[in-house]
Amino acid sequence: MDPIQSIVTACAAMVLLVAAVAVKMLADRTREMRALRIHPQQVATSRTAAEHYRAVQAADNYRNLFELPVLFYAWAALAIATGHASGAMAAGAWVYVALRVVHSLVHCTYNKVTHRFAVFASSILVLVGLWVALLMAVWRS
Repeated sequence: MDPIQSIVTACAAMVLLVAAVAVKMLADRTREMRALRIHPQQVATSRTAAEHYRAVQAADNYRNLFELPVLFYAWAALAIATGHASGAMAAGAWVYVALRVVHSLVHCTYNKVTHRFAVFASSILVLVGLWVALLMAVWRS
């Protein structure tokens, strides 16, 4: 697979991860609303939702997927647009995606903070490395 196709596919995998976490969040919320007899209007805002929901890991993870991963999507778009997407960058993109998948699995299941943080910190290092590689490639051209 050429680097551009690989990076685009990695971005699609991230989108699928977001969709999977959204489905998990919906299932958790629906189950809790039924079990605790929570009327939808009781959870209309984040403040009132925090008062009612107990299972919040998927929702927290869902929000996380719209924080640093946005910089991954921006990196991917720039790597492709500038013509500097390389095989090494594509491999790094997949490492980043794999780390985010592991982060989401930990966050949405047993949620041990030290494990989650280790994976999160590793993903940040990979993302910084991707940006450094792109900047160096652009500056060299």
